[in-house]
Amino acid sequence: MQAIAAVLAQFDRPLDIEQIDIPALGPGQALVAVEAAGVCGSDVHMWRGLDPRTPLPMILGHEGVGRIVEVAGQRRDVHDQPVAVGQRVLWERGVTCGHCAYCAAFHEPALCPSRWVYGIHHSRRTPPHLNGAYASHIILDAQTALIPLADEEDPATFVAASCSGATAAHGMALTPAAIGATVVIMGPGPLGAFAAALARAQGAEHVVVIGGTAERLAQCARLGATTLLDRHELDEAQRQEAVLALSHGRGADLVVEASGSVAAAQEALNLVRPGGAVSLVGFGTPVGEMSLAPFEALVRKNVRLQGVWVSDLRHTLQAVSLVRQQPEAFAGLVSHRFPLEQATVALRAVEQREAMKAVIEPALDTVEGDVIHV
Repeated sequence: MQAIAAVLAQFDRPLDIEQIDIPALGPGQALVAVEAAGVCGSDVHMWRGLDPRTPLPMILGHEGVGRIVEVAGQRRDVHDQPVAVGQRVLWERGVTCGHCAYCAAFHEPALCPSRWVYGIHHSRRTPPHLNGAYASHIILDAQTALIPLADEEDPATFVAASCSGATAAHGMALTPAAIGATVVIMGPGPLGAFAAALARAQGAEHVVVIGGTAERLAQCARLGATTLLDRHELDEAQRQEAVLALSHGRGADLVVEASGSVAAAQEALNLVRPGGAVSLVGFGTPVGEMSLAPFEALVRKNVRLQGVWVSDLRHTLQAVSLVRQQPEAFAGLVSHRFPLEQATVALRAVEQREAMKAVIEPALDTVEGDVIHV
């Protein structure tokens, strides 16, 4: 039996479509037929050679949903229920050791030194070879947490919960939005959209999203944003004035930087009120240095500056639950669907910001044109 995969063999080049023999499963491993693979901004960084973790050749894709084809031995899902062939699952993208100080003592598995991620850390040459979701099949490690999804749930709607949604949930756990708070979110992509939904779910009264794409801003409004500020229409001083007007002149209680922009992070420090918090969730790769005046920006204002690195299972479960509570609204995040053969086109669509959320569906037939729109 063979799988088909889109393989990153060289940076800045189209992905190669390859047939790969599916090996016999090891103890506890699960073979999954991929139904949907999310195209993340991190995938674009790896494709372009901007992420130092990228071992070539490799199969990209750390966001995935699929159906169990085969299990070697007994597996149970996160609810301690037996996993059956034919069952639809979303898998936790990161695998940790479970026994180091960060896993067992500090309860911060996202910081586990041994943590590895599907579609990021393992080469195509590393057994069991099918290590990323840009493929018809993926083999999941025995330690991978499996989250069951129902047959009626759209796989494409849920893929972003495993990365953008989970990372946003991690950030909102570290710096939660109080009931009645004013929250500003910099960046209206999937990460910012999840942050907007989470802020409203936590009780924020004002959820302000700043961005430059009208369609993305509108989608954030459907998920909970109460005020939209187009950075092409309002300059930084006008954006700050708008936030001050909503917050009785104090500034935002919480600012979430979800765009990966140093300029946005520096603006966040100007928007936050004294005693507030700035959460940096948008940086997934090195982007250079950020300058600030520590006394004026942090110390005198008693501001918390919180870094957020990836997520763990509890955050993924929160994101999945959030999608289940608003399935139609979150379905709107998925702007483009592609067959596996057009994985490179999907990467370009994300890179050029044509797609709010692009999803590869390996079962799709190739169609006329470059993209399938929904």
